[in-house]
Amino acid sequence: MNVILTSCGLDTKRIADAFTEMLPKPPSEIKAMFIPTAAIFPDAIDVLPKCLNDLRSCGIKDENISVYDLHNEFGQPIKDIYDVVYLCGGDTKYLLKRINEQGFNQKILDFISGGGIVVGVSAGSIIFANNLPDNLGLLKCSLGVHCKEDNCAKTGVYPKDWQEKINLSNRQAILFQENSIVVIQ
Repeated sequence: MNVILTSCGLDTKRIADAFTEMLPKPPSEIKAMFIPTAAIFPDAIDVLPKCLNDLRSCGIKDENISVYDLHNEFGQPIKDIYDVVYLCGGDTKYLLKRINEQGFNQKILDFISGGGIVVGVSAGSIIFANNLPDNLGLLKCSLGVHCKEDNCAKTGVYPKDWQEKINLSNRQAILFQENSIVVIQ
């Protein structure tokens, strides 16, 4: 499963490298869907340029990045157009509500099961965890983001069905392997 769940995006070399290793073709050929929908508060809006720069700094061209706001139905399978979906942070409940109301929940899960790459940032990560009802269900546990270093998860491999809360610092990410969850830093 090509999913990276983070607090702050592709902020570290290790996380950015994990992302680029997932890419099925050169970054300059990658088509990315950028979803800023959760950014409904000023502090989250202020971070959007940094999030967009995550994709650019990995070599994805501006003309290959499309913004999708989840206020209109996306009528076709994501994989027909995009290689990557980048979900920005902000209000988790609002983001999950928009995803479910637009039927985007099944589209993104189909995209993931078909090998599509997803990057979640903060709220864009929490929607995949067990924090809220009707979540996207990739994690059986709840997820904390932006946690202090002394309260974050230890790096390493966890069982896929791990149920204790995982707290990520701003320099950590969760990757998925066949039967496990991997916390990297």
